[in-house]
Amino acid sequence: MPVRKGTATVLTCALSAALALTGCGAPRPPAGAPAPAPAHASAAPSTALTDARDAANRAPARIPGVGPRTHAHIPDGTTQALVVSGDAVDGTVADVALYERDPAGPWRRSAGPWTARNALRGWTEDHEAGDLRSPIGVFRLGDAGGRLPDPGARLPYDHDEAFDVSGTGFLGEPLEGSFDYVVAIDYNRVPGRTPLDKERPLGEEKGGGVWIHVDHGGPTQACVALPREDMTALLRALDPAREPVVVMGPAVVLAG
Repeated sequence: MPVRKGTATVLTCALSAALALTGCGAPRPPAGAPAPAPAHASAAPSTALTDARDAANRAPARIPGVGPRTHAHIPDGTTQALVVSGDAVDGTVADVALYERDPAGPWRRSAGPWTARNALRGWTEDHEAGDLRSPIGVFRLGDAGGRLPDPGARLPYDHDEAFDVSGTGFLGEPLEGSFDYVVAIDYNRVPGRTPLDKERPLGEEKGGGVWIHVDHGGPTQACVALPREDMTALLRALDPAREPVVVMGPAVVLAG
């Protein structure tokens, strides 16, 4: 991972339906004319409002594809979750979507789906340094940074040239620009610090420096990589007030 140079520090639509009221003091209708509608009668609910209510009723209590065992690890206060669902235990491609909910409401997809890459050898529930597998679990997302200036992130953002990277990946693809934008995954790191921080609370043997970063066209060592435009969209969407987490692993495990 890059050498540290410095220390840095699921969308709501409002719908309104107008109620149509009859006017007061209208002239008396001529004899034999049909009686006007009562003044208190209101128009039927708008189609938009009805659709919104139906959508809310259909929204799931649990995130689609995330089973009860995995869901139990999402903190009660979390209202934003990035789901990274791998195609196989040993696969290197994953489907990604951002989900949100109101504090006491159901989960709804707010961004995605996107396609991501994960580690060369797939996934593991017992990650170790150099195993070339991405860790499975639910992890906090609280700190961001990159070689390029902040694109509008809500998370604390460390703009630092130390995010520069060179060399080639496992398929011979250039790695340059991979760390232009990153979000630190809170696996074996101290929250609240720049993603460049190298302190490893679980010990060096358990690895670290696991990020969401820009896709370089091949599998990663342990990170999750998104296309550049999706990465910037994610940075702008993640809201620390929602206590965001990433739920990551192969689909067959997340469904448990």
